[in-house]
Amino acid sequence: MDRRAFIKKSATVSAGAAVASALAAPAIAQENPKITWRMTSSFPKGLDTIYGGAEDIANHVKEASGGSFVIQPFAAGEIVPGMQAADAVAAGTVEMAHTCSYYYIGKDPTFAIGTAIPFGLNARLTNSWFYEGEGNTLMNEFYAGHGLYALPAGNTGAQMGGWFRKEINTVDDLKGVKMRIAGLAGKVIEKLGVVPQQIAGGDIYPALEKGTIDATEFVGPYDDQKLGFHKVAKYYYYPAWWEGGPTIHAFFNLQKFNDLPKNYQAILTDACAFANTNMLAKYDAKNPVALKQLVAEGAVLRPFSQEILEASYNAALSTYAEISASNPAFKKIYDNQLAFKKDAYLWMQLSEYTFDTFMMIQQRSGKI
Repeated sequence: MDRRAFIKKSATVSAGAAVASALAAPAIAQENPKITWRMTSSFPKGLDTIYGGAEDIANHVKEASGGSFVIQPFAAGEIVPGMQAADAVAAGTVEMAHTCSYYYIGKDPTFAIGTAIPFGLNARLTNSWFYEGEGNTLMNEFYAGHGLYALPAGNTGAQMGGWFRKEINTVDDLKGVKMRIAGLAGKVIEKLGVVPQQIAGGDIYPALEKGTIDATEFVGPYDDQKLGFHKVAKYYYYPAWWEGGPTIHAFFNLQKFNDLPKNYQAILTDACAFANTNMLAKYDAKNPVALKQLVAEGAVLRPFSQEILEASYNAALSTYAEISASNPAFKKIYDNQLAFKKDAYLWMQLSEYTFDTFMMIQQRSGKI
């Protein structure tokens, strides 16, 4: 081998590598810029499972970006009150929020469909509608009109029907009851004589204790036990027909999200999907333990009667018809979800329902 030719060639390769390296560094820097965002939650840190969804997002984004994209989560009230989280995002006060879409039905009842509507979908079908149906597309078309983009980032599963100071056996027993209840459920149950109240999670206990309200719903056994509702209202009803599988969303300022590098958008999308799955898994594991503890501490479990469920269902259909008559955005998304629901529950009758029913019989007979 010609030694001089080899040295010359090596020098040329080294120079080329140096140039490539110099060019690659700024390109990588452009793809992975140092970005810090703030995320305001609608939940207190004490509710570790539902607030934990925000922490899951932040942790995954930081790790996946090698620390270049950092999201700082803040509990309700640290930047803005919990019920104003999405408003702060739209205004550009913060870049994102972890909140429930139905908290903002005062702006438009269509926001309710993003979380859950009475007699809507269970958790599994909610995810199917968002990810494989048209849920994400349709909701984000609507959110864009408010300067927002959103992704599912948590689900509690079917919730409990709430805590009442007195037994509720008939529809007449609901008349005059002042109840903290979120979303469109308030409008529906109002038709049955209930006086709905919108109160943030951290303010519910004192309102119930002082008698400002007579009943409340929140999530389920794990969170409800932490909030101590069983100490001031012992009757615990089920199910929450208004929240069969409610989604908690990550809301982003639309412009801020669009300005992110594509790889950061993908990282955020994946982080939210993990938070969505992980929250449901946590609730499914923690709720059974908490429920047994609540009963041991005096909670009295009661099912809503068939009369109440039927009356509530009819009131819900009436409410949807009224809103759809004057709100094209609501009608478009509601009709889409309704069509999805018809086929989805046809299948679940054959699959999930029959299997789960058999296994529940085994559990009740002591074979599990």
